[in-house]
Amino acid sequence: MAPRASWKGYLKLSLVSCPVRLYPATSASERISFNQLHKDTHNRINMKPVDPELGLVERSDLVKGYEYEDKQYIIIDDADLEAVRIESNHTMNIEAFVDEHSVDVIYQDAPYYLAPDGAMAEETFAVLREAMRKSGKLAIARLVLSSRERVVTIGARENGMFVCTLRNPNEVRGTAEYFGNIPAGKPDPEMLQLAEALIKQKETTFDPKNYEDRYEIALMAMIREKLKGHKPIIAAAPERGNVINLMDALKASLSQSAKPPAKSKSKADEAAKPATKSARGGAGAAKENPLKANLLKAVGKSKG
Repeated sequence: MAPRASWKGYLKLSLVSCPVRLYPATSASERISFNQLHKDTHNRINMKPVDPELGLVERSDLVKGYEYEDKQYIIIDDADLEAVRIESNHTMNIEAFVDEHSVDVIYQDAPYYLAPDGAMAEETFAVLREAMRKSGKLAIARLVLSSRERVVTIGARENGMFVCTLRNPNEVRGTAEYFGNIPAGKPDPEMLQLAEALIKQKETTFDPKNYEDRYEIALMAMIREKLKGHKPIIAAAPERGNVINLMDALKASLSQSAKPPAKSKSKADEAAKPATKSARGGAGAAKENPLKANLLKAVGKSKG
């Protein structure tokens, strides 16, 4: 079954645009989840809308409301929302380019994959993708997701593009409240050297396959045991060492053989890259190729 796009529209850079589809890059459907049941009947509980005056109501009778004062609401219907039309509803208009590593990780939110929408879009998509890859830049654009405009970064990834929504600055808390009372003094040089050696000892290449969710695995094992009619065995809490002397603890840590996690080979086959269309040369190539003509116009426009 083909993945379902969460957004469809156009990726636009100056005069150059192409239709694209946006897909969520992550999924939570594989996680273990629980349903709420009645403790005696074990029937699954249905959450139904209840009005404090009318009691149980139909979902078809529900409307959206914005609370502008305490318990005072203004009704917002679909026509009102449709009237709030902005360009990013259906277009990701690239506004700027930044260095790949210049976006602070604290602003990065949800990841998505971006792919061309149809064969006609593939050439334009490939040109924009490879231009970003070679320049080492990320595009900054906007789009509307779930009735909210989001600023996003766009970058090249394999044969497609990777999109990441960014948090609004007012959603990110400042550090002063959390770090303001931490002393700014420098650590003991010898202990710092030992800590650096410990870091070096544990240095490896990150492979997400080496860091499985141990809680999820233990949870599934417990569920399997209960299905067999066995009583789950409560695991003993791990012993926590009481650090008396930091220097001694660092030296003891270094003396232990710290092997990095074993590297596991990826089972996924690398996706085959589509064959590159051969360029049709000649002095009139720009006139014959609308994409090239638009690119030349866009470059000339930006220089002017």
